[in-house]
Amino acid sequence: MEFKLIIKKLNNNLSEEEAIIFSKWYQESDTHRTYFENVKANHQNNPIDVNVEKGWNAIATKIDTPVERKAYWKYAIAASIALLISLTYVFNTNTDIQGLEPTLVEHNISIGINKATLTLEDGSNINLIKGETYTADNLKSNGEQLIYNAEQNAFNREIAFNFLTVPRGGEFFVKLQDGTQVWLNADSQIKYPVTFVDGAARQVELIYGEAYFDVSPSTAHKGSHFMVKTMSQNIEVIGTEFNVKAYKDEGIIYSTLVEGKVSVGSNLSNNKDLEPGEQSILNLQKNSMEVITTDITTDTAWKNGLFIFDKEPLKNIMTSLSRWYDVSISFEDKKMENIIFSGVLNRSNNINDLLDSFKETNEVGFTIKNNNILVH
Repeated sequence: MEFKLIIKKLNNNLSEEEAIIFSKWYQESDTHRTYFENVKANHQNNPIDVNVEKGWNAIATKIDTPVERKAYWKYAIAASIALLISLTYVFNTNTDIQGLEPTLVEHNISIGINKATLTLEDGSNINLIKGETYTADNLKSNGEQLIYNAEQNAFNREIAFNFLTVPRGGEFFVKLQDGTQVWLNADSQIKYPVTFVDGAARQVELIYGEAYFDVSPSTAHKGSHFMVKTMSQNIEVIGTEFNVKAYKDEGIIYSTLVEGKVSVGSNLSNNKDLEPGEQSILNLQKNSMEVITTDITTDTAWKNGLFIFDKEPLKNIMTSLSRWYDVSISFEDKKMENIIFSGVLNRSNNINDLLDSFKETNEVGFTIKNNNILVH
């Protein structure tokens, strides 16, 4: 059964056919009934607008189907438990989970916030912090987003560039002069023109990190295409939404197309056109690129305030958490890096809540001291 039927049931929007499907699922087991009642209670307390259908798909079969008692499946079982817990966090960030042993804590770790540093064309730096405003001739910021003046035209002017740098523990939104919207994840930097020339190529550079682009179409700019450059890759855009992940320490560039059309190329491979729902994976170490079908909900979850992990190694999960909470991670046993989890977690949660959802699986524990997390 699809998760959206649960939401439609809560909102009394089921069709006659859907009501039959839901009723059959609800009557099948105590697990289904308990799960529905938990979602119902949390949804009533705090019905925020998020897409957790992906989370449901990841566990639907796990709560319906018996699992073999093998070491590999031990982690699949653990993952499904963690996901059930994390779904309650999505609906209600204040939910108390009874029976959890406290994580050993001695820290002052903050949740990520809107913050960035703007570097102007003259080299001066402006700190953009939530609650503080900044205004110049061609731009303004309220500390949560940066907006460039759409009226200004660069024709017959020398093109100047700005940099926007988002540190670990931060995120930021910028609307470029051509109307293109960019969301920057933690530990990211982008370079872009202060103004664009209609009819000329519009190029920006994601120097490192992760960004989601909602590009102003070329038809609004006399046919000028939009280009995104990374360390070893160029993306040519006609008018679309896509996500680019190009962190310095990963050696792999992920480009995920949400809507429209892009052409991804590099000096390592031939250009590849992406369709919506496809992702190019450029491996800088192997000098190769492949295109796969992906789940855009998972790949762009960070933009919507969520972490969604689908059969992800714990090492990768902890790397994502380390960027958002600006912490360092170490593993007591390297084998633990490869434990597989799936889950939906809310980025607005205290890090203790997130770690406790993993700890509930009895597969991992955590010790936090200052800004360091030891996984054991």
